[in-house]
Formats: sequence, structure tokens, C-alpha cells
Amino acid sequence: MDALVLEQKRELSLRDFPIEREERLGAHDVRIRLHTVGICGSDVHYYTDGKIGPFVVNAPMILGHEASGTIIETGSEVTNLKPGDRVCMEPGIPDPNSRATRLGMYNVDPAVRFWATPPVHGILRPECVHPANFTFKLPDNVSFAEGAMVEPLAVGVHAATKARIKPGDVALVMGAGPIGLVTALSALAAGCARVFITDLDDAKLEIAESLGPITPINVTSEDFAKRILAETDGWGVEVVFEATGSPRAAAAVFEALCPGGCVVIIGGQSAPIAYDAGAAMVREARVENIFRYAHVFPRCVGMLASGAIDVKPLITRRFEFKDSVRAFEIAASAPKGDVKMQIELPQ
Repeated sequence: MDALVLEQKRELSLRDFPIEREERLGAHDVRIRLHTVGICGSDVHYYTDGKIGPFVVNAPMILGHEASGTIIETGSEVTNLKPGDRVCMEPGIPDPNSRATRLGMYNVDPAVRFWATPPVHGILRPECVHPANFTFKLPDNVSFAEGAMVEPLAVGVHAATKARIKPGDVALVMGAGPIGLVTALSALAAGCARVFITDLDDAKLEIAESLGPITPINVTSEDFAKRILAETDGWGVEVVFEATGSPRAAAAVFEALCPGGCVVIIGGQSAPIAYDAGAAMVREARVENIFRYAHVFPRCVGMLASGAIDVKPLITRRFEFKDSVRAFEIAASAPKGDVKMQIELPQ
């Protein structure tokens, strides 16, 4: 089948790419015709750098892991899904017998197989086979485009869950990219009364401001900590989400945090970051780290269906599958104002 293949760093092609192992339908699997696939920052990093941390592309690999589609076939033991169902898919499949999985932390199972993470292929291709237990039906009022946003939204919901947000809390999200924006939406849905958000891009900050009680701060022209402390009577925010992946930003996570507050590290760091233990200690701060997500896909689908979270404003550009290579070239250029780009496959 045709697929978007990362041949090596900075080289993409749209070509026939057989995947024999994944084409076999097991008793507990479903076969899905892909409809919409989002371009994630990790996909772009693999394209531009050929690796992310210890994950190195050593052989041609299909990209893509944020997806929605339609079931076209089910395994003999699948009873909760049927052909014609519109679905989204959780892309990480753990070993069901691993200790992490048995403890409920399947996202940190060392043996997890995650789409578009070497050596596992992604799903920028016409169809795939996937376990039914990691495939979720979309309600009629949730579009394919929104369904493909469930995966990034799951990161924000997992982060908000880790933060243990209380009704009326005030939060700071560092970074107004796709993950920062879904985190801001998740924080509001979890009960935050107000969210501050920082970035370098005014266009993204304008999108953030339109989403709810979100106060944008451009850090190129303003000291975010001074602004936040001035607007919180010198107290600060209860929760800080670091979603930039920038060592400089990560080094400043305690500056606007109130005593007893919580920091959640979301953005992946390419190198060790400076950690101000003294600043954390005097605040008795709690620091959480997240790795992807676990147990949140049904929650995300439910919030999209109810209107508790609206991700439609974050989808800023769409491409046809035949233009996938161009789509990645544009995404790699990081155009201002673009949040989430998606690719639609022919039906």
C-alpha cells in the first residue's frame, strides 16, 4: 500500500510499502481505513533529525500516530465494534503481561509498541490493523478531524490529571503549541478558573486567548513571572505546565509558582535541564513528569462529544494525502500561527 515513508533524515517519499505482519487480522483486532492523520511534533523531529533521544530511525519508517478512521473488518472475538464504526485509536500497545501494565502504568511499559517510534511503523497509509481494546468509537457529533485530535488531547488531560487540579485553581502553561493549547483546555475543563499561557508567537497566543479565560503573555516583550505575580496579588499560580521542551523555559518553572504548588513537565528535553532545587524546596513544590498518557482516551472522546472541550480552533491547516511530503516540509518550517496540521486520506 502507498505510505508516507521517512527514508532517512530529511528524505520523505510517498511510495508502496508492504507491511505483512500488521496486515494479519487477529481475533481481537479490527482493520481500519484511515481518514485523518495529524502531524505531530515528534513526526517532524524524526523528519528533521532522524531521531528523538534514544529512538533512532535506522531503516525506512512510516510516519504518523494521531489518527481517526472507519472500521472495515473485525476479528472473530470483537463484540464492541463493527464495520462502519467511526473510530480513533490509541497508538501505544503495551505488553499485557508486563509488570508496568499489570500495575496500570501501561504507558511506561518498556516493551510498549508505539506507532511511528522506531522500529514501529506509523499510520500515514490507507489502512491498518489495531487491537479493538485500543480503538474507540466516535460519537456522531465528533468529526474525523476532531477524532484525530484525541491523541494530542490525551497528553493534556493526562497532565491535568497528574496536576490534581482543584476547582478555582490558576495555572500557567509554558508554550502555546498544540500540546500547550490542549493542556490549557484540559486545565480549564478540570476546574481551573484562569490559565496564563506563554509563547513567542503572537498568532498562537491570539488563538489561545480565544479559547476561554486564558491570558496570553509573549515572553519576548514581557516578564511572565512579574505579570503573573502582579495579577495574583503576589501569590502565583497553583500549577505550572512546562510544554515547550526548551531548557531555558524549563529552568524557570518555579518563578511564578505559589507555595505548595505543582509543576508538570510535559515537553521532552533533548538534554539535561537545570533544576533549581532551592526554589522547589522553599515552595515545597510537587514536581510531576508525564510520558504520553494512560486511561484517558474515553474521557477525551466524552469531552469532545459534550462540548466540554473544543479542539476545532486548533486545526489550522489540512492537506490531501498526495501532498504529504509538502505538508511535512511546511510543518518543519514552523510557520507562525499554525497549530495543528492534518492530512486527509482518500476514501
